[in-house]
Amino acid sequence: MTSPRPRTPVARPVIAVAGLGIESSTFSPARTGAPAFHPLRGEGVFGRYPFLAPGEPLREAAEWHGALVGKALPGGTVTAGAFAELSGELLARLRALPPLDGLWFDIHGAMTVEGLDDAEAVLLARVREAVGRDVIISTSMDLHGNVSRELVHGSDLITCYRTAPHEDHVETRERAARNLVETLTSGAPRPLKAWIPVPVLLAGEQTSTRMEPAKSLYAAVADVASADGVLDAALWVGYAWADEPRNRAAVVVTGDSADAVTAGAERLARGFWAARRDFAFAAPTGTFAACLDEALASAARPFYISDSGDNPTAGGAGDVTWGLAQLLARPEFRDPAGPTVLYASVPAPEAVAAAVAAGVGATVTVTAGAAVDARHAGPLTLTGTVHAVRHGDRDARTEVVLRVGGVHAILTELRKPYHHEHDFTGLDLNPRTADLVIVKIGYLEPELYAMAADWRLALTPGGVDQGLPRLGHTRIDRPLFPFDPDMPDPDLSARIIPPSDEPR
Repeated sequence: MTSPRPRTPVARPVIAVAGLGIESSTFSPARTGAPAFHPLRGEGVFGRYPFLAPGEPLREAAEWHGALVGKALPGGTVTAGAFAELSGELLARLRALPPLDGLWFDIHGAMTVEGLDDAEAVLLARVREAVGRDVIISTSMDLHGNVSRELVHGSDLITCYRTAPHEDHVETRERAARNLVETLTSGAPRPLKAWIPVPVLLAGEQTSTRMEPAKSLYAAVADVASADGVLDAALWVGYAWADEPRNRAAVVVTGDSADAVTAGAERLARGFWAARRDFAFAAPTGTFAACLDEALASAARPFYISDSGDNPTAGGAGDVTWGLAQLLARPEFRDPAGPTVLYASVPAPEAVAAAVAAGVGATVTVTAGAAVDARHAGPLTLTGTVHAVRHGDRDARTEVVLRVGGVHAILTELRKPYHHEHDFTGLDLNPRTADLVIVKIGYLEPELYAMAADWRLALTPGGVDQGLPRLGHTRIDRPLFPFDPDMPDPDLSARIIPPSDEPR
């Protein structure tokens, strides 16, 4: 590797924004098409980023051009056709732009595409070919993304979230954009990058930064990033519900001092490895039945239960009926005078259409779910009263609430995550006064976490089963903890990755 070459400062650089983002579970039978990415183009891209609104300092510091940015709800593997369509348009739009000084590559990092390994690195290589080797590329990611050597090599700057749940997603993207602008306007050489793959693969629900050891590990990221000679530091947990060799934790530290980036990366990697046996689930866990029993025995209200195996925000198909079937099989919940239970949710377009046609207050019999993932339970037939109907949701399109006894089951035209209080109140449901709220989710998102008087994480079946060894990974790079619990200590020395304009 040659010494970093000086660069000419650019007073007001020309920068493009592009990227495709999704978490893709290879253990879900679902497939993701192009419309799921809700692609934004041209000026429409900037509506996604408040710090790039007209008049904002970062917007004024450069000449920004939106190419194409698409972000999909986590789901199944992306079809080859969808990737070809979206990436083809993204590249065509980049080629049509004026000559660029920089590109901000905004991705997730856990996209799996039919027939491809390391889809983001493949896309980045094509982007690099389209924009040229002289363009500085800054990549922003989710901490549940995967970071291969190829992705690091193709990126000049690379960073990720530092919180889970992700409360710093806007801050992270702004940091990626700001670092890019500052690198271009200062004329600094392409930064040095120290990369360390860490052979640990854990579920996000075991690595929440609300609790130790992740809380301290991620505090150390900010500490490393503030060191002299370091521009940025990032620690990825990786994505546990896909089966590719790149799936594992990783560290990257960037800066202008080889000693500083090496020391920082090795500190973070060794800390993560040393803590590998200390990670625990973000809430008490148990079987679904046990969690229901605990909820009934508790005086805490509202009591939340995560139906975690079919979590749509981790890549679950969303239409597994197992949890709702188990709930409705218990007589105490079928009694209208029993506990008030909110259940979110099951995609069921035909059931939703029937409920809409019948109208609020009508009694209907519908069949829901298991159109995509029927491995654990089949379609569920239920008779109840239409409690509410709502149209126009970005993800669900149309939602209905069907009341069966004390259970208020939310059915959707398309799958949707339920993370906010307004997701419920917009359906004439009050999660604050309910006895029990059951949500297809992993760790509770901030609003739900703040509302919950108590909480359990139910270990339920689905495409994002928390019991990772049960899923049947065959392509991950072994040895890997916890699949190989007694594996020897790995080599956690930093690898200095050549600049993107030099061969790998």
